[in-house]
Order: sequence, then C-alpha cells, then structure tokens
Amino acid sequence: MRDAGLDRAIDAAGGIAQLARKIGIAQPSVSNWNRVPAQRVIAVEAATGVPRNQLRPDLYGEPAVEDDAVDPIDAARAREYALLAALLSCPPSNAFLGEIARLRGDVTLLGRAHAALAEAAAEVTTAGVAREYFELFVGLGRGELLPYGSYYLTGFLNERPLSRLRDDLAVLGIERIENNFEPEDHAATLCEIMAGLVGGHFPTSPEVQRSFFEKHLAPWTGRLFVDMEKAASAKFYRSVGSFGRLFLEIEAEAFTYAN
Repeated sequence: MRDAGLDRAIDAAGGIAQLARKIGIAQPSVSNWNRVPAQRVIAVEAATGVPRNQLRPDLYGEPAVEDDAVDPIDAARAREYALLAALLSCPPSNAFLGEIARLRGDVTLLGRAHAALAEAAAEVTTAGVAREYFELFVGLGRGELLPYGSYYLTGFLNERPLSRLRDDLAVLGIERIENNFEPEDHAATLCEIMAGLVGGHFPTSPEVQRSFFEKHLAPWTGRLFVDMEKAASAKFYRSVGSFGRLFLEIEAEAFTYAN
C-alpha cells in the first residue's frame, strides 16, 4: 500500500507515468514504490511541488539531530547543496520555480548569484525549462552535458571513479535504492549526499565531509558548472551553473582554510 506522501506526489504529477517521466526514471520503478525513496525525495519535491516533509515526514518532519547540534552555517550550506541537487536531478516544477524566484540576494558574490537565479526563474516557463533540461542532460541519444564524475574524469561512464565512490558510500552506510539505475556519480546525487552529510541526516565528522567533497566533487563538478554556463542550450541553467560554480569555490576554500 502506498503511503500518503507518495499518493500526494502521484496526484500532483498527474499519475504514476507522469511522475516517472518528470524525475527521469522508468514507470515500473515508481509503480513498485510504497513510499518515496530517501534518495528521490528532493527530485520528487522539485518535480511536483509537494514539500519533502509531506513526502517523507519520517526523514524531514523532525530534525535528524538536535537543533543546536547543527551549526546555522552548516544548515545554510546544506540548503545550498539541496537546491543544487533538486535543480540537477530533474526540471523544476512551476511551484519550485516560484520558490526560487523568491530567493533574496545581497552584496556578497553568493548573494548576487542567488539574485541572478531568482531573476532567471521568474522569466522562464515550466515548459521552457523542461525543454532546456532535456536538451542539456538527456537529449536524443545524449544531452549536451553528461553530469557524471566518471565521464568528466575518464571520458567514459561507469569507470573507476564510480567504483571508488561506491566503496566510500558503503563505508558511510549510504545504500543505493532499489530500481534506481542512475549511477551514483551523477552530480545531483553527490550534492544530495553532501546536503545529508552537512545537515546531519547522515551524521559524520567534518573531516569525513571534507574528504568526501575533495574526493568526489572537487575534481570535476566545477568544470561541469563552467560547461553549464557556456552551454548552447542553457538559459535558465546558465544561472544555475554560475551559482553552482561559485558555491563549490566557496566550499573548496572553506575546507582548505579548515585544514
């Protein structure tokens, strides 16, 4: 029996087939769900507009750790990673675009990137950004960009970087969900994992966070975001690339300073 959160997502998407299409997986995979898998929550939220605390209240209804155990800066960092994960996993829904359009910037470089992202979200249509996402990341045969660590580091998919990532995920106790055929080295998955590490949903030390970032994100995700900024198909996603590149630069500098 499906739980209430999954039922809401299916209703919001217009059916099982539409939900599967929106998040880029096969319809039988969604049909087999009893609830939204933990690693799909952000993608389903972005695709349907159903809040994560309704999709999985067991994970997001209450903090995974005590409120005072997560530094406010870390909580803010986790939100930035979660935003990137949602934008990279599937095209944003109309409701999600509305939330992004309400982002407020400030005089900092990251604040300006937020403001530019908000402006871009206010100008794009849901259909337009869905078409843009398809051309960038899916395509007829393949998209303009392949957002996988193995591809960026070796030129091929499913290579040694993916194997090393899987080894580290096993140590962390983070498991691949059933019926998910997307390689774990997708940029969206890596940002979602970082959101969990930083925000306390996968409790671990700052040293482990830094090691995971330096091994699995730092060597290539910056290049992906630069390519996104330059991509011929990118309009809205050009601002996503700028935001992602800048945020990852700030993260890298912070981890270096922490050493």
